[in-house]
Amino acid sequence: MSRIAASWRRSLDKHGLDPAAGRTRDRIPADDLRRRKERAAPLLKIAAPKLDQLFGLVGHSGCTVALTDAQGIVIEQHYSAADADAFDSWGLAQGSDWSEGAEGTNGIGTCLAEQRQLIIHRHEHFLARNVGMSCMDAPIYGADGTLAGALDVSSARADQTEAFNRLIAAMAVQTARHIEAETFRAAFPKARIICADNDSAETALLLAVDEDDIVIGATRGAREVFGLDVSGPVSPLPASDLLGQEDGPTGFEKAERAAINRALTRANGNVSKAARALGIGRATLYRRMKRLSIGEFSSNLSQS
Repeated sequence: MSRIAASWRRSLDKHGLDPAAGRTRDRIPADDLRRRKERAAPLLKIAAPKLDQLFGLVGHSGCTVALTDAQGIVIEQHYSAADADAFDSWGLAQGSDWSEGAEGTNGIGTCLAEQRQLIIHRHEHFLARNVGMSCMDAPIYGADGTLAGALDVSSARADQTEAFNRLIAAMAVQTARHIEAETFRAAFPKARIICADNDSAETALLLAVDEDDIVIGATRGAREVFGLDVSGPVSPLPASDLLGQEDGPTGFEKAERAAINRALTRANGNVSKAARALGIGRATLYRRMKRLSIGEFSSNLSQS
């Protein structure tokens, strides 16, 4: 079953939604929205200039740029006056609930439910009232590895192509990772931040270490690479235990190699399936495999 099909099944069976349901246009009370924005104030402060920059790149093409909290409530949004009526008619506005439980398969809700970057193109939406939109989304994690929200770019243009959506999605992912990285740095202002060798913008691999080179924090991506708890406080440990000090590959490279080899083994050598399991694109996985000399002489790898 494809991931879109799985989301449709959740929308139908778990959330009890009707694909033909009309829009209620309900929004949370103003006081609730204010409290949510206050709780997210540190994130909003860091995200604001980056949302402005992203909107400057995509706003002219009929897109809105929105930031939600972890529950799918829109807490910040940018759109042009010319597109205001379209987004208002869809109920995509500050205070609106775009969780999967409220709107079925959609960019924001499904991104949060599956905690992965994705594109929901027009007809892939569960509710018929949302098929006029294309949505490109990326999750944003807090400094402690917990899900903080989603960055959404939704299009109001009926003629927007899937190829253009992929281009916008790449910009959304890059913006989300920049927000995540700056949020992490702000949470550890006195720490030394170690950046991993990362050839893509799909994840932020950062460690925070104290004056004794003890790891005191890690981004969600770094936690996954190093096998740390995915969220919550990091159990203090020497940075050298993760990074390694002997000659040869660094700790990051060894951890990355192990993660890739595990994914390839579980996928029986199917590179596309392994890439999906790792939450990255196939081209990105091939670049990392080449850099780490994985599979160069293997005949057991398949692309499909």
